[in-house]
Order: sequence, then structure tokens, then C-alpha cells
Amino acid sequence: MSDERANGHDRPPTGAGSPAPRRSVDVGTLVEQAREGRPRAVARLISLVEGASPQLREVMAALAPLTGGAYVVGLTGSPGVGKSTSTSALVSAYRKAGRRVGVLAVDPSSPFSGGALLGDRVRMSEHASDPGVYIRSMATRGHLGGLAWAAPQAIRVLDAAGCDVILVETVGVGQSEVEIAAQADTSVVLLAPGMGDGIQAAKAGILEIGDVYVVNKADRDGADATARELNHMLGLGESRGPGDWRPPIVKTVAARGEGIDEVVDALDKHRAWMEEHSVLAARRRTRAAREIETIAVTALRARIGSLSGDQHLSALAARVTDGTADPYTAADELIAGLTGEQQ
Repeated sequence: MSDERANGHDRPPTGAGSPAPRRSVDVGTLVEQAREGRPRAVARLISLVEGASPQLREVMAALAPLTGGAYVVGLTGSPGVGKSTSTSALVSAYRKAGRRVGVLAVDPSSPFSGGALLGDRVRMSEHASDPGVYIRSMATRGHLGGLAWAAPQAIRVLDAAGCDVILVETVGVGQSEVEIAAQADTSVVLLAPGMGDGIQAAKAGILEIGDVYVVNKADRDGADATARELNHMLGLGESRGPGDWRPPIVKTVAARGEGIDEVVDALDKHRAWMEEHSVLAARRRTRAAREIETIAVTALRARIGSLSGDQHLSALAARVTDGTADPYTAADELIAGLTGEQQ
């Protein structure tokens, strides 16, 4: 079910000024309801994540033992390649197989409200009434890399809520899409003929992050040439040994559902290969390490921000300005003050 109806007014304010105070929620009850598949509970949990609620730590602690079962697939590519259409087609394929599906569609932020523009959710409206599908649009809110800053925690919510597959569609900003590789078990890169995507892929580092490549809109002229060019570039850039995964190239016409079963088959094969070679567990540990680091750095940045009016920080800035200290030494002193370490 799309959270447009389920969420109601649960989305935190995104306009100027401080958010209105929220009443405390019963996290245990919300988690239990989310496990039962109640979309309103899932929506509320993700809203707590997006709003950086004071109860976020409690939410994550409650979800921790319930996660790890979902298969996370990231879809990325340049604007106009058909990411939303492909995502919708994949949802249909997975639902036919009886799998529960969660979708995080990362939209550009509105320059006025900061909220998501909801374009992806509109294009996937055919799944809105399906209780086995949960669709959430998330705003980037200025975060680079094609993802929303809250995406890792939102993935945890959908995982704990019992989704078998979570599809994460990036914002489609062109050459800053590679962050999805750090958040997904399998990364799908979409290209289309006639868009110069082969050159864009080489420039963006896309050739390093794709596990499955999809040439969508394959009914257009140039689709075969695009696939050949991509295959040639993958061959030039690869340094794979025997038994290593070689990303397949699948041609689709997502608007008509053509080639989608082949994409699902490629995804299943990649997951099986990762499990056989212990790659899946390693990727998830790397993802968890990155998430921990991000949380820690954010917390430190907040503590440093609280020192903006502090006399010690002002004194350090004055020393750097007049040349009696360099910025690295000043930064070391600042960190020592935050951590209590002696220099």
C-alpha cells in the first residue's frame, strides 16, 4: 500500500523554522503493528526516522533483532531511462511470485517545502491498493549521491516489517548515483539507447558499481549498439578471476513488461552467487560499518556545531587567522576538547 493514504499527517514538517513538538509514541506497539503489515505503523516509523525523532534510538533498538531477511535491490541511472517504470514492473513480477515488496522512491526535494515531489509514487499508483506492497517517497533534502540521508534506517523499517524484497530507486541525478552501491545488496544500473549513457556510465563510475545492467526501451533504435558498447566497456574494465561475478546485460521494454522476468532471474542468480561466495554477508557488514560511521560523524558534527559560540572555538579561529596556529593543529585541539583526550 502506498503510504500516501496510510501516512496521513505523520510526515514531519519540512518548512522553515523548528518542527512542532511531537507527542511520544509507543514504539513497541508501532513495531508490532508494522510486523503485522499495517501500513500506517510502517509510515509512522519511517516518519520518525525522517524527522530524526528523539525516539529514533528506541526505534532502531526495537528493529535490530527483526532485520536481515530482506533482499535490497538498488536501481539507478540517468533521468529518463525508465527507473520508475522498471521499478513498477519489478514489483508486479515479485508480487506474482508471492513476495512482499517495499519500495523507497527517492525524489528530488521541493525547493520550497523540502519535501519529496512524489513523481515516482504517482507512476507506481497501480500498486497502491495492494496490501503486499509498501511504497514510500523520500526527499533527498540536499543530500548528494542520489539517496535520502534517512534511507538506511528506512530500509531497516521495511526489512523489519516483513518485506521480502526492498527496491530502492535513486533520484536520478546523473553522475552522483554511485552511493546506492553502499546501501544495496545488488545494484541495477539502467541505461537507454540514444541518450549517450555509455559515455555517462564511464564518467560516473557506474561500471564499478553495477551488478546487473539493464538496457531499457530496447524497442528503440540503437538498443543493440548500446548493449554491445556496454559489454565492450565492461570487458575492458574488468579484472575478474575464475568464478567471479560477471554482470549480465538484460534488454527490456519495461512499459510493456518485456524482459522483466529475465531481470528477476539475473537478480536471483546474483543473490545465489553472493551467498555461495560469502559476498552478501560481507556487503552487509560493510553497509553496517558505513551506517555506524555516518551516525558517529553526524553526532560529532552536532557537538561541534554547539560550540559555534564557544570561546575556545573562537580563540582557535583567531589563532589560525593571525597565523600563530595552522588549521590542523587547531582541529586536533578541538577534537581533544570534545573527546577529553590529552594532546
